[in-house]
Amino acid sequence: MKLPVHPLWLVGFRPFFGLACLSGLSLPLLWALIFSRAIPAPAMSFSMVQWHAHEMFFGFGWAVLGGFLLTSTKNWVGVRGYHGYPLMLLAAAWLFERLGMWFEGAWPPLLFRISNNLFLGTIVAMLLWTLIQNRRSDSYRDNYFFLLILPVFLIAKNLMLSRDYFQVGWSMALGLFRMAFLVMLERTLTQFMKGVFQVSILSNPALNKAIKMLGLLLVFESLMPPQVSGWIALLLALLLAGRFIFWKPQLAMQRLDIGIMYLGYLAIVAQLLIEFLRHIARPEWVGSVSVHVFTFGVMGLIIPAMLIRISKGHTGRKVVFDPLDKLALRVMILAFVFRIIAPQVYPAGYILWIYLAASCWFACFAMLAWRYIPLLTQPRVDGKEH
Repeated sequence: MKLPVHPLWLVGFRPFFGLACLSGLSLPLLWALIFSRAIPAPAMSFSMVQWHAHEMFFGFGWAVLGGFLLTSTKNWVGVRGYHGYPLMLLAAAWLFERLGMWFEGAWPPLLFRISNNLFLGTIVAMLLWTLIQNRRSDSYRDNYFFLLILPVFLIAKNLMLSRDYFQVGWSMALGLFRMAFLVMLERTLTQFMKGVFQVSILSNPALNKAIKMLGLLLVFESLMPPQVSGWIALLLALLLAGRFIFWKPQLAMQRLDIGIMYLGYLAIVAQLLIEFLRHIARPEWVGSVSVHVFTFGVMGLIIPAMLIRISKGHTGRKVVFDPLDKLALRVMILAFVFRIIAPQVYPAGYILWIYLAASCWFACFAMLAWRYIPLLTQPRVDGKEH
């Protein structure tokens, strides 16, 4: 007899978008408290900077990316997708990893290594199996980029927790997430602009492939000579900026729900230009500007909008951003200002800016958790199963 499945376990975005909301509201604020020494850091063999970077990329970031890919890959290849016990296993492994990262200093090394690789290793294997097994029915012929980058996430993850290779690890992780956003934006913004404004935006296969190939190269920028990676970053930034002009931003910016994704696109361009300047001109910035332009400007701006859109659309609701949705997006824009711009203007208030930026993350994702976790745990309103 088939056991009934709770709505939370019907499709991948449901449990993992819930976990993304909870980690989004807690992890940055927890880091701010540790950074300012308001609370003591736990005993661990790696630094708290490594913990913070790892948790934002592989805790929060992979909750979002995992939920997105578990849902989208099944649609790309036309299969039912993972549900029920496999999703329960993945969610449990994600929670196990969060415990391991906090209590690493008190755990046997082998137990920590298992906890730290179980979730990512399992979900990467599941996603690869879906794409490879059903490649003949795949509606996107460039999904080979995911076949290439998904296993590399495991390498980046383990390098991030190494004292000697942390720099290489976080650079690879950022590059891998950049690749994921480049692919996602190329596909979704074309659909959104067609659906909302009934317009087509530039979709040149050669240009799109060149952008993704350069993005793939920059996954390994920390292994290249600085001059080489700097000029590649500049070239990619120029290609993205050129394509942006033909993506009708004057229309997109009329709608906050679409416009904020265009701002996230521009943040990719800005981060690449900052990397070029870092390698070529070496300007002095306050704080780690490059990585935070990406985490706040790309992940911070795009992810809340995508969570809202997918949580509504894939539970059978009309995708309309109401005033509270727009407030959450505006709060995240404010977080970007506090974390990136304000420290350059008033460096003496650095700790205050970190607190304010983390508070904005908390406020944004607390609103999303309060509003959307209940939707994720309920059946679709249109009567469909998933």
